[in-house]
Amino acid sequence: MLPSSTRPRVRRFPLSCSLFPSLLCVALPVAAIEVDGRIDPGEWQGARHVTGFRKVQPLNLEPGSLATEAWIMATPDGLAIAFRNPQPQSVTWTRQKVQRDFNAQVDRVNLMVDFDGDGRTGYNFTVASTGGVSDSVITNENQFNDDWDGHWLHAVSEDGDGWSVEMLIPWYIAPMRKGENGMRTIGIQLDRVIGSTGERMAWPGASFERPRYLSEFEPVEVTQYSQSLLAITPYVSGLYDNIGGSSDFEGGLDLFWKPNGQFQLTATVNPDFGQVESDDLVINFSATETFISDKRPFFTENQGLFEFTTPSDDSQLLYTRRVGGPADDGDGAGDIDAAIKLNGSLGGTKYGVFLAEEADDAGRTFAALRLVRDFQGQNLGAMLTRVERPFLDREATVFGVDHNWRPSDRVSVESRLIGSRIDDDGETERGSGGSVFVNYEMDAGWRQQWLAMHFGDTLQINDFGYLARNNLNYGHWQVQRRFTGLEETSRYSSKDWRARVSHTSNDHGQRLNDQFRISRQSQLRDGSSEYMQLNLNSSGVNDRLTRGNGVIEMPANFNSYFEYSRPRKGDWAWLLYADVFSGGLAGNDKVGYDFEFRPTYFVSDAFSIYGGLYYERIPDWLVWQRDNLVGGFDERSVRLKAGLDWTIDTRQELRIKLQAIGLDAELQQAWRIDGSGRAVASAEPVDDFSVRNLGFQIRYRYELAPLSYLYVVYGRGGFDLTQDADGPFPALEDSFQLRDDEQFLVKLSYRFEI
Repeated sequence: MLPSSTRPRVRRFPLSCSLFPSLLCVALPVAAIEVDGRIDPGEWQGARHVTGFRKVQPLNLEPGSLATEAWIMATPDGLAIAFRNPQPQSVTWTRQKVQRDFNAQVDRVNLMVDFDGDGRTGYNFTVASTGGVSDSVITNENQFNDDWDGHWLHAVSEDGDGWSVEMLIPWYIAPMRKGENGMRTIGIQLDRVIGSTGERMAWPGASFERPRYLSEFEPVEVTQYSQSLLAITPYVSGLYDNIGGSSDFEGGLDLFWKPNGQFQLTATVNPDFGQVESDDLVINFSATETFISDKRPFFTENQGLFEFTTPSDDSQLLYTRRVGGPADDGDGAGDIDAAIKLNGSLGGTKYGVFLAEEADDAGRTFAALRLVRDFQGQNLGAMLTRVERPFLDREATVFGVDHNWRPSDRVSVESRLIGSRIDDDGETERGSGGSVFVNYEMDAGWRQQWLAMHFGDTLQINDFGYLARNNLNYGHWQVQRRFTGLEETSRYSSKDWRARVSHTSNDHGQRLNDQFRISRQSQLRDGSSEYMQLNLNSSGVNDRLTRGNGVIEMPANFNSYFEYSRPRKGDWAWLLYADVFSGGLAGNDKVGYDFEFRPTYFVSDAFSIYGGLYYERIPDWLVWQRDNLVGGFDERSVRLKAGLDWTIDTRQELRIKLQAIGLDAELQQAWRIDGSGRAVASAEPVDDFSVRNLGFQIRYRYELAPLSYLYVVYGRGGFDLTQDADGPFPALEDSFQLRDDEQFLVKLSYRFEI
C-alpha cells in the first residue's frame, strides 16, 4: 500500500448506469476519491456493482465459496475497479510478500480487460492481499506474457472480516480504437483466488483453461475518455569487468508518447540489452534453437498487436530477441542504434509499425507492419516483416495472414498462412506454410480439438521470427474430459483428462513419428497441482540430427512425466517432478530418467530461500560430431538451482540466483549413417566429454518512482567443455571455479511524465 504522503488523489465522476447487462454511463461530477484500498460507498456511487462470482478453478461454475463483490467505473483518469473480499479467519490467509510479476499461490484479485472488446489483445492486472502486483499481456485467447510492466495505481486495505483492493488503470496504458457516439465497449473479467485452496472465482465465468477466453469477457459499455501522455525514461549504467579490468559507461532513453486514444509511439535510443536480468542456463547440443523471452522495456511495451503465432511451440513472425542478438560477423551481440514502434487505429482497423537499426558494418535493419480488422464473430490480420543483412548480402521478407473465427459459442477456428522470400547472395528462394486449429466445446465437460500444420522445406522466418523447424507436416486429434463434481472426501477438486493421436512427417514424405498421448491435469483442494503425461511414439526418422547429412532411422520409444507442485504451507513450499523415457538407437531397450526436487523455506513472509537438485541419466544420447558421424553416449548430468528472494519493503527487493550444471558423457559407440538411414557402427575415434556451466547473480532493486529503478548487480558465470568423463558430480563441483565473466553493474533509470 502506498504511504499516505504519496497516495495520488484522483478526480472521479460517478456514473449513472442502467440496469441492462452493458454499462451505460453519464458523467456526473462529484468529489475526488483517494486510491487507498478503502471502499467508500460515496466514492463509488453510480458504479456498476458486480456479484455472482462463479468457480472457474475448479471449472464447475458453481457460486464461489466466499462472497465477493466488485465495482466498475469509467472516469476521466482511467478505468476504476474495486474488490471487497470477505475472508473469515477460519479460511487461511496467505501473508507471503511477493515481488513484481510473482507467480506464487497467494490471496489475490485479477482484472482482465480487453480495451477494444474484440478478443484480440487483453491486459491482466493482479494485486495480492499483501500489496504485491503483477501485470501481463493476453494474446491468442489464453496466452499470458508477464514480460510487460505497466504504470497503474493500486492499493490494499485489510480489516478483521476481509480485505479490499482499489485499482485505477489509466486510459493511456494501451492503444484503443475510437468509440462511437461518445461510448466504447470493452471486455472485462474480474476474478479472485483463495491462496490456501487454489479456488478461483470469476465474473463472468470465462476460463483460460478453455480455448476461448478473451472472446468470452463480459462486454461493458463505458463513456469514452482519452488521455495523453509523454513519458521519457533516460538511463545511465556503469559496468566494471573484473576479468578484463575494464569499465564501460552507457546511456540511452526510452520514449512513450500517446497524444490520444488512437495513436501511440514508443522509441528507444541505445537501449540496454538487459544485463539486470539473468536467463536460465541451457545446454543445447540439438539442431533446434532455444527460445528465450525478451524483458527489455521497449520490446515488451504494447507488443500484443504484433503477436503472430502458430500452434507450433513458441513460433512467431516477430521475435524481438533477434534485434540486438548475435551479430552477423560473429563478434558478440549487435549494437542497437535506435528503434521505434507505432500502434494505433484508423476506423475499425488497428495498425502497428516496428523499425530497428543496428550499428556498424555488420548491423541489420528490421522492419515490420501489422494490420488487424475486427468483424462480428471473427477478426482478420496481416503482418509483413523485412530484414536487411548487408554483411551477409541477405534480405528476408515474410508475409503472414491470420484469421480467427468464432462460428458459434462452442466452436473456434484459428487459421494462419505464411510465405517467405529470401534473397541470399544473389539467389532467391520462396517458401510457404500454414496451420488450422479447431476447438469444439461439448456438453458435460467434453471437448475436441483438431490441428493441422504445414511448414514447407524452403520456408524461412528466423531472420526476424522464430520457428523451431520448417520441413514439417503435423496433425492431431484430441479429446478431453473435465471432471469437477468429485466427492468431498477426494483430495482432488478437479481432474482434466486428455487423449491425443498425432502424425508427424517432413515435407519429403518421411515419417518422423506417430504418437499416442494421454495426460491428466489435476487441482487439489489444498491448492496444489499435479500433472501426468505418457507418450507412446512409433518408429520414424530423425532428419535434423546430422544437420543435413542424411536421415537416421529411429526405433519406437516412449516418455512419461509427472509433476507435483505444492504452494506454501507453514514454512515450506516445494516442487517435484520426474521423467522416465527411452530413445536413441536403443529404443525401448534402454530406459533413462530424470527428477528434480526443489523445496522453498520461508524464513518470514518477506524472506525465502530455495534450493533444488536435478539429476538426469540418458543411456543412449545421440550427439552429432561432423558430416554423418554421430556419437552415442551414456549421459549423466546434475543441475543445482538455489537462491533467495527478500522483499525488503514496498520499494526494495534483493534476489540471489545460482545455477550450476555438471554434465558427463561417456562414449558407448560411434555411428556412421549410410544412405538408407541405417546407423552403422564405426571405430572412428570420438571423445568422451564433460560440460561445466555456471551462472550466479546478486541483484538489488530500488523503485524510485513508478517504472523508475536503481539496480545494483553482481554477476559471474562461465562455460567449459573438455574431453574427459569423470562423472557429473565432479563436473558440478568444478563449475564453481568457472570465471569467464565477472561483472559489477549499476544502472539508474527514471521515468519523467509530461
